[in-house]
Amino acid sequence: MSGQTYGVTPPISVANPTPKENEFNDTLITELKTRGSFESEAATRKRVEVLSILQKLTEEFVYTVSLKRNMSEGMARDAGGKIFTFGSYRLGVYGPGSDIDTLVLVPRHVTRNDFFEVFTELLRKQPEVDEIAPVPDAFVPVIELVFSGIAIDLLCAKLDIPRIPKDLTLDDKNLLRNIDEKDLRALNGTRVTDEILQLVPKPTVFKHALRCIKMWAQNRAVYANIFGFPGGVAWAMLVARICQLYPNAVSAVIVEKFFNIYSQWSWPQPVLLKQIEDGPLQIRVWNPRLYPHDRQHKMPVITPAYPSMCATHNISSSTQKVILDEFNRGVTIMQGIVGGSKSWSDLLQRHDFFHKYKFYLCIVAGTQSTHEQHLQFSGLVESKLRLLVQKLEAVEGIELAHPYVKSFDNGYFAESDTQLQNIVNTYGTLEGEDVTKDVKTTEDEAKEELAKDHLELHLTKLYIGLKIDLQKGDKKLDIQYPCSEFFGICKSWQHFDSKIHHIQIKNVKLYDLPNDVYVEGEVRPSKPTKRKRAGSKNEIQKRPKSVGPVSASS
Repeated sequence: MSGQTYGVTPPISVANPTPKENEFNDTLITELKTRGSFESEAATRKRVEVLSILQKLTEEFVYTVSLKRNMSEGMARDAGGKIFTFGSYRLGVYGPGSDIDTLVLVPRHVTRNDFFEVFTELLRKQPEVDEIAPVPDAFVPVIELVFSGIAIDLLCAKLDIPRIPKDLTLDDKNLLRNIDEKDLRALNGTRVTDEILQLVPKPTVFKHALRCIKMWAQNRAVYANIFGFPGGVAWAMLVARICQLYPNAVSAVIVEKFFNIYSQWSWPQPVLLKQIEDGPLQIRVWNPRLYPHDRQHKMPVITPAYPSMCATHNISSSTQKVILDEFNRGVTIMQGIVGGSKSWSDLLQRHDFFHKYKFYLCIVAGTQSTHEQHLQFSGLVESKLRLLVQKLEAVEGIELAHPYVKSFDNGYFAESDTQLQNIVNTYGTLEGEDVTKDVKTTEDEAKEELAKDHLELHLTKLYIGLKIDLQKGDKKLDIQYPCSEFFGICKSWQHFDSKIHHIQIKNVKLYDLPNDVYVEGEVRPSKPTKRKRAGSKNEIQKRPKSVGPVSASS
């Protein structure tokens, strides 16, 4: 190891791996390969080719706009333009089907408007572009596209400099001067990813350990920034910190230490990869001593690139409990793996979210319109779900409000208003499956025809598992208030239209969950059969008619 130390404290151990640890590590890599974590060399070469085409298109885009701004031919050519990648691709932990997060960097005379107009047009002309969806109004504006079968998220940022040379790097903080918030956010992705890679002692060890933790977090349903769990960048930083503490360890040992250390971490002590730096901007840097808002972060994981921010500000007290439970489970299973009584597949086993609670809330967002219009509404509802979780946590008797990290979507063609309302009212429950079993779906081959004389309806459902602890006296749980608050938030969306948008929250008991929340091979929980008492009523219990919405649908 070189003389460099990594991180804000000295390492815990600089020991080199033992032969046994090397063998242990081989079993991890084998498991990752078996589970399809890595893609073929040919697929990776294809990604590189696509990125080089995008680099050429970026230069053509900047050139075209520069000419429109009356620049000379030579100056327009010189204006440059460059693409950078970030996220899982840049970190080297991508697999088959991963998208590529890409940043298009442009000089000061090219605007975001140009990006959405000129660049979009340029892309539409490319035969390799299968799909393209510009989203200019997003928190981070983006063009989503599929290029030669590879999904790409294109962000744009302009710097306050006249040209973007091919050899430009983003490590100079002064490049951030005189740019707006959206440009700063777009640049941040690449700057953070690059710094993480510079702050780990052995990049390959880091990448393999992160592949394992990422797969574990996805399988255990604790990977989703929008729903209050760490996202990709946060999990990467958490793994990177362990690599700093054990600079010579193999990946499997990093994974073992990961669970040991974070299960005992004194939260809200922050996880830092380096000391927080000051810089040239009039912008807030994460500082709990200065800002009360930053003091509320429960499990702060801080980005290393200036301006440092908390990547985990969405974590609530419920999601924190769920994450800590998973860390503890990890500790136990890792002991078993080291001892030989358990295997990596035990660690990576699928979660049991749809088995473990007696009561669930199902949040339904519906739109009587096109799928594209529904995506806007469902996206809004998904982004607000964590606020409902926080409001539920404050209700007496609710010990835990655990959001599930994926939404479920369906589209139907209803024959009448009555049928449509019935579909909405039962969606998300077992009964809803009976209601829709003969209804035509929007996947139907004849959907263009059906759309003419049917009502098109798109639905998204989200689940929250509730752990309830009611004191003897009050056997009723009242969640009217958090629900109506949540409805208020969703309805105050500027595009909300009560004629086409539906928002509902239903109580759904474990045994009334629909079948589509279970994956193939997963056996749904069944009611324990009650022993028949003499004189008891019929064997067959009638299913509850309908678990009505907690509040009227809107």
